[in-house]
Amino acid sequence: MSFLDHLPRPVMTTPLQKRIFVAGHLGMVGAAICRRLRSLGYTNLLTAPRSALDLRDQAAVRRFFSENPIDQVYLAAAKVGGIHANNTYPGDFIYENLIVQANLIQAAHESDVQELLFLGSSCIYPRMAEQPMREDALLSGLLEPTNEPYAIAKIAGIKLCESYNRQFGRDYRSVMPTNLYGPGDNYHAENSHVIPALLRRFHQAVESGDEEVVIWGSGTPMREFLHVDDMAAACLHVMNLDVEVYRAHSSPHVSHINVGSGVDCSIRALSEAVARVTGFEGRLVFDHTKPDGAPRKLLDISRLKELGWSPTIGLEEGLKDAYRWYLDHQATARGV
Repeated sequence: MSFLDHLPRPVMTTPLQKRIFVAGHLGMVGAAICRRLRSLGYTNLLTAPRSALDLRDQAAVRRFFSENPIDQVYLAAAKVGGIHANNTYPGDFIYENLIVQANLIQAAHESDVQELLFLGSSCIYPRMAEQPMREDALLSGLLEPTNEPYAIAKIAGIKLCESYNRQFGRDYRSVMPTNLYGPGDNYHAENSHVIPALLRRFHQAVESGDEEVVIWGSGTPMREFLHVDDMAAACLHVMNLDVEVYRAHSSPHVSHINVGSGVDCSIRALSEAVARVTGFEGRLVFDHTKPDGAPRKLLDISRLKELGWSPTIGLEEGLKDAYRWYLDHQATARGV
């Protein structure tokens, strides 16, 4: 018997009036989820900035849930960063992500919130996992050392959701996105992910008239990328799947769902695309002394496609959108 067999059927005459808490609404993914919810007509969105609610504070999180009626939770709050940030602050990454996840999931349970969606990361899979990576590759091998603490925290989040489902009959679901980019990204010179880092670097090179741009690593690793608006659409799709449909595509111990584009490209090809988008016409120089990370990271998204969702935004189209946002928000963008 599935852990979902005994879940109560939701009875809502007006689904768009569900009271939805988006944790991490100021981050790139949380903001995209809020945009998507509002565009579809959801009106009862609940958000809280860190100044009003520190998600690391268990008592504060419990009090927040006790004071606010909530039907659904999107757990998009996380400490994130690229290779440099993960290597430099491993303690911060594992602690903050573990404590935030535990506080939110426990408080949701204590307040009898039945529906929660946890957002993880494709780095949960082993460094040498068979490509493309299926959901059942989880815990089948050693993780990539450069982001192992972050990955461990995200794996714990999946298992928290599964454990509350099994013990308490909750409907807590998990989605594992590939590398995300788009409006609201972090453009910090050292702590950002690869696409915002490249967009900023190439833009500055064009402004300065530089003849070359230096890129970390060999350029050979393969990576998959997904625009954050596609991610938000996938999150709502998975969250609102009928329980019977979701049950047919999951199991108590492998309940998470991969979310990606289904295609990948080399870092060199990505860099060339960013050069085109930003108008850089100089040389690309690859610094082989810098770490590459895992050789390839491509998600198997067949489960998500079987559930009726596929991405709609191509990489170059998405890069143009991200670059437009960067140009419009240089004064206020994080890390700029």
